[in-house]
Amino acid sequence: MAEKWLEWSMRIQAIAQSGRWYSENKYDLERYAQLQDIAAEIVAYHSDHEFSRVRTFLQGETGYATPKVDVRGAVFRDGRVLLVRETIDGLWSMPGGWADIYLSPSENVVKEIYEESGYQTRATRVLAVYDRSRHEHAADINPFHIYKLFFLCELQGGAPRTGTETSDVGFFDLNDLPPLSITRVTERQVHRMAALARSGGVDFD
Repeated sequence: MAEKWLEWSMRIQAIAQSGRWYSENKYDLERYAQLQDIAAEIVAYHSDHEFSRVRTFLQGETGYATPKVDVRGAVFRDGRVLLVRETIDGLWSMPGGWADIYLSPSENVVKEIYEESGYQTRATRVLAVYDRSRHEHAADINPFHIYKLFFLCELQGGAPRTGTETSDVGFFDLNDLPPLSITRVTERQVHRMAALARSGGVDFD
């Protein structure tokens, strides 16, 4: 579960962001700006980021506040799972990332798998839709509410190749996983995706 201070700051930020988008009253706009500053102060106080940097980051988000979408590809071969090593932290994850606009969810995950691993795949079905804040991800200061979409993907071709965000690619035994980047995927989720792939089930929340 996310730290409570992070949840509070995200909720305040969402109110402020949506209010600034829809309000035309200058006094209300000032109050929403003050709320956004409070959200930035909470994050800055509990992290090593400067208030001014956090405030600038939050002010960059406009429009009605909605969850962001992260897609992850579950690719299995001979009972082993495809993982990529993230350059940003040196840890391993199922390939994936933020969903790009004007691509469908399945197109996004296929693109991410190819860019991060070199493998060509076909998304065959949804395995899970999760609210990231309700799972055992490491707390970070990302002030977004995130939905994670896991897809079962079938290998179609290609060969292992790293991308701009990955430094290694491999298939791993489920009982011998490397250190995972738990801001992106947890060990429980990897095992859950394998179980859902076998059973034909779907998980959510």
